[in-house]
Amino acid sequence: MSQTYTTAATFEARGMRNPAGRSRRQSFATLARRRAVVLVLNLSTYAALVGLVAYILSFGGWTALDGVMLVAFAIGAPWTVLGFWNAVIGVSLLHGSRDPIEAVAPFAKSGDIPSPVTSDTAVLMTLRNEDPARAIARFEVVKRSLDATGYGERFSYFLLSDSDDPDVIAAEEAAAAHWKASVGEVDAARITYRRRPLNTGFKAGNVRDFCDRWGSKFEFMLPLDADSLMSGDAILRLVRIMQTHRRIGILQTLVVGMPTSSAFARVFQFGMRHGMRAYTMGQAWWTGDCGPFWGHNALVRIHPFMRHCHLPELAGKGPLGGQILSHDQVEATLMRKGGYEVRVLPIEDGSWEENPPTIVDFMQRDVRWCQGNMQYLKLLDHPGLKPLSRFQLAWAILMFIGIPAWTVMIVAMPWLAADAMTIRDFPVELAAIAYITFLTMYLSPKIAGFLDVALTRGGVARYGGSIRFVFGALLELLFSFLQGAISTVRTSIFMIGLMFGARVNWGGQSRDARGLSLVDAIIALWPQTLLGIVVCTALYQVSPTLLLWSLPLTAGYILAIPFACFTASPAFGAFLKAIGMCAIPEDRNPPREIQELALAA
Repeated sequence: MSQTYTTAATFEARGMRNPAGRSRRQSFATLARRRAVVLVLNLSTYAALVGLVAYILSFGGWTALDGVMLVAFAIGAPWTVLGFWNAVIGVSLLHGSRDPIEAVAPFAKSGDIPSPVTSDTAVLMTLRNEDPARAIARFEVVKRSLDATGYGERFSYFLLSDSDDPDVIAAEEAAAAHWKASVGEVDAARITYRRRPLNTGFKAGNVRDFCDRWGSKFEFMLPLDADSLMSGDAILRLVRIMQTHRRIGILQTLVVGMPTSSAFARVFQFGMRHGMRAYTMGQAWWTGDCGPFWGHNALVRIHPFMRHCHLPELAGKGPLGGQILSHDQVEATLMRKGGYEVRVLPIEDGSWEENPPTIVDFMQRDVRWCQGNMQYLKLLDHPGLKPLSRFQLAWAILMFIGIPAWTVMIVAMPWLAADAMTIRDFPVELAAIAYITFLTMYLSPKIAGFLDVALTRGGVARYGGSIRFVFGALLELLFSFLQGAISTVRTSIFMIGLMFGARVNWGGQSRDARGLSLVDAIIALWPQTLLGIVVCTALYQVSPTLLLWSLPLTAGYILAIPFACFTASPAFGAFLKAIGMCAIPEDRNPPREIQELALAA
């Protein structure tokens, strides 16, 4: 039975209150049913997989190695299982539902109604030892795009620096002064540059300092990273939604990659781009009001953020104590605890970021996230959190705990295979079926992305046509196997180091395409190479056929150094760009904001 989409304005016109600003199409009962379905699907699939692996390992009797393999599989499998069902649900909604956005994000329609923008919004860009000219060029594009909407006077801009490098500080001050001088007096009054002498609380502390100083003057804030870019229309959509739905505390838009000359980033974001929509759609279908927050390119309601989202300082010393590093998901759980919704708008339009230009930069970012997510261990018993919020914290932890579990399985594989070959009637075919099934489930978000593009009218054309899309997909598939193997070893080593006090330095990040020397690649990736030599040699001695079967998981170890150098090569990046391989839609049809940024560069 169809229902009418009702906005807050409609309720007010009828003299009624919109209950919590919530769309009437997505009740608590609806979300509870969806979550129950997802829970049953995941638990049954997980139990079947673990049971199948246990059955295979039980042949010939149990050994200590069998027990280690089963435990490692049980730890590593949940992330893949949930990813599989998110992808299945997402692609089913996109191509089996009359209105998938209505089913997942019914609040989104209010963003398309050209209602007046009456709220004041602060657009924030947080900096720490970044290239200021590069970052401010993006900020200028955001401002011009918002001014072009006719509502520019409703937005103010804050450059919030935590830099401690004297050269960077001087460049920031000069670039900020130049920007203010290049606009009129009225506009200059809406641009503020502030630098903190101490990096207290990291990025979250930087934003908190803004709230304490200026938060009372604005209803919303829009945090941006130094590599962020958003269109004025995309920002207005978020503002209009949150003006209508007063109980949405955080509205996260889908963030996609930007055109790049880096081969690594180009291939990586090609895979993320076509796979993200289906996955996020499936995830948003059941998370609902407990959606994700990635810390940037999202609209935040300032008053409840200030009231409810103050981060606790974690007990103890060492890498897991003290100030919280990965603040965004914690802030999302605290916002839900305060009674406000955290929503994602699964529309890939007008919100961009840049991806790491080399595998080395990617791994550095990954271990930063790893340390931050592992701090969530001390927040699982935080009082008052919603059950789903508590699950999301646990899930963020499990994402990284599962990585060394998979590394353990791969390292143990030769010895397990050698034992299996001594067992009479060992179910080789069943083991192969289990391996292929799980590998397919692991790839399901990518497969769902391929299907989404292929089934969407004009979808393949946005990526350069069928031939380019198919070959790009195959290249990205190979890339993802190699990149995954390389980065998991680095994360596994770091997690071992965490137990002995290892920690990361949260400084500026490399953004631009650059080459990687052979020496730097060897220094960064010799552990992967050594592990690959040991594991692949052992597998070959057991069975050359087994080595071939293992290559999707082990080839990245052996090829780590040449992979890093090749994908960092400016020449390879220029070649991919010249032939249109692994292009994203913005490569072929760049929006005005990306064109302006390219001209400025």
